Amino acid sequence: MQIIKLSAIDSTNDYLKQLSREKKLDNFTIVVANEQTKGRGQMGSKWVSEVGKNLTFSVLVKNVMIPNEKLFDWNIVVALAVLEVLERHEIQKVSIKWPNDIMADSKKVGGILIENVLKSGESFDSVVGIGLNLNQTNFEDLPKATSLKSLTNKNYDIFETAEEIVKKIEEKYQQLDKSMTVFWNKYHEKLFKIDKPLAFEDSKNNRFMGIIQGVTHDGKLQVMLEDDSITFFNIKEIQMLY
Repeated sequence: MQIIKLSAIDSTNDYLKQLSREKKLDNFTIVVANEQTKGRGQMGSKWVSEVGKNLTFSVLVKNVMIPNEKLFDWNIVVALAVLEVLERHEIQKVSIKWPNDIMADSKKVGGILIENVLKSGESFDSVVGIGLNLNQTNFEDLPKATSLKSLTNKNYDIFETAEEIVKKIEEKYQQLDKSMTVFWNKYHEKLFKIDKPLAFEDSKNNRFMGIIQGVTHDGKLQVMLEDDSITFFNIKEIQMLY
């Protein structure tokens, strides 16, 4: 796989999208930045990372064979790939906080931002951006964040970790046609706070209790409310309070 190393860039996702428009790139081309000045999370939220300490990278994945109405399947594949790498490094109690936060116990250790270019038929090209806290240990202003080093007291190589994650994504990419049911089951096993009473806040600042039942194929969070009714929420319509 080709790895493009950058000292600083506004966004590895934006850089890789532009580069792919300008020239033909190999599948699974990776862009890794030492510093990302305008890193983004879901729906434009900021991703803040200490320079040189963490992994901020994007990878181009071509011809992902998933129907457009099941695009969230791809989010699941990528999130599970990251989780499996963390488990290989003996990170305990890892989970996926809907839609794309990577958790270690109750603290955020990483995040995923996926941007797809839809094509005709049932395939698309995808730019997968991943931020993972590796060697940063100061989270004074981020009480709900942690890093691999904080958890294990080990140092991690940025480029080796990126390659390891991309190899795992590629492995699952090859299994899409036969393993999606298995992936969905695993995702729900690893879904943060599933089946546990939890406080939520909606987009109008209303607070309420509910129990996460799962995630739908179009990526909505399924929550059972106190009156036993089921409600479905899109990204940014609901916030977990934990």
